[in-house]
Amino acid sequence: MTARVLIVTSRYYEEIALNLEAGAMKVLEDAGAEVTLREVEGAFEIPAAIAMAADTDVFDAYIALGCVIRGETTHYDYVCGESARGLMDLSVQRRLAIGYGILTVENKDQAIVRADPAQKNKGADVANAALGMLAFRKEMLRG
Repeated sequence: MTARVLIVTSRYYEEIALNLEAGAMKVLEDAGAEVTLREVEGAFEIPAAIAMAADTDVFDAYIALGCVIRGETTHYDYVCGESARGLMDLSVQRRLAIGYGILTVENKDQAIVRADPAQKNKGADVANAALGMLAFRKEMLRG
């Protein structure tokens, strides 16, 4: 059966988001997954978007992509912590296979290196994680 995967991306940092998506898409295409892409404003909105999508029972796995770069205020800490907590709550409480690809970095240069498919390729890592968790869940359900 073909895996149905939803990628929810914050495009706040467009170049970084596009590179993360490119890395994830390559892995998912190679795996034969059926992919749906959706955009949200920022990283804080990603958990809610995935929760809404999960209510439809259309998708088998989810990928959260975005970037938060440290600034001068505590806003960074809240966005990073709450987006991570929201996604972890969904994975644990609702047993969702979620790949966490929200980069949390000190500066844009770090983000570019991590997102670039020719460098650290975190989008690919996240897609592999989501597919791995989906396979694990299917294995556990077969019992």
